[in-house]
Amino acid sequence: MSKPLPPAQSPPASGLTHFDAQGQAHMVDVSGKAETHRIARAAGVIRMQPATLALIQGGTAKKGDVIGIARIAAIQACKRTAELIPLCHPLPITKVAVDFEIDAGENLVRCTAQVETLGRTGVEMEALTAVQVGLLTVYDMCKAVDRGMVMGEIRVLEKHGGKSGDWVAAT
Repeated sequence: MSKPLPPAQSPPASGLTHFDAQGQAHMVDVSGKAETHRIARAAGVIRMQPATLALIQGGTAKKGDVIGIARIAAIQACKRTAELIPLCHPLPITKVAVDFEIDAGENLVRCTAQVETLGRTGVEMEALTAVQVGLLTVYDMCKAVDRGMVMGEIRVLEKHGGKSGDWVAAT
């Protein structure tokens, strides 16, 4: 005979939804939320030496097509976010678009990911995961020539859908 389930706990006064009233971590119950079209867009950059950027631009990196491989890695990571982040819900991703932009003036590669779903919770974590893994892949493919690359400025740019509606980051 199984034990009865404890009563649902409301989130603590802090507003952090991944903790119950006793401060214990838990996965948020989204069963009462409506399924809506949800979109999130995130971005980040990786800064490098000009010679490293030239290898990427010229397609002459020793390991191959840096941007192409990084795009595939970002998409794959997006789909596995719930396996990486303990309290994320596994989501039925309906679209992932990952773009890379080379900025020779700043010696950087910018990665932007847009993720969409029809679901009960947002896809911000999936977009952030895609960006970070895309940038990590650029690092991995170029580290033999530039171990000093720096990733940063990783953030959510906008989100749409759900109870809280639309949000766009300040520029």
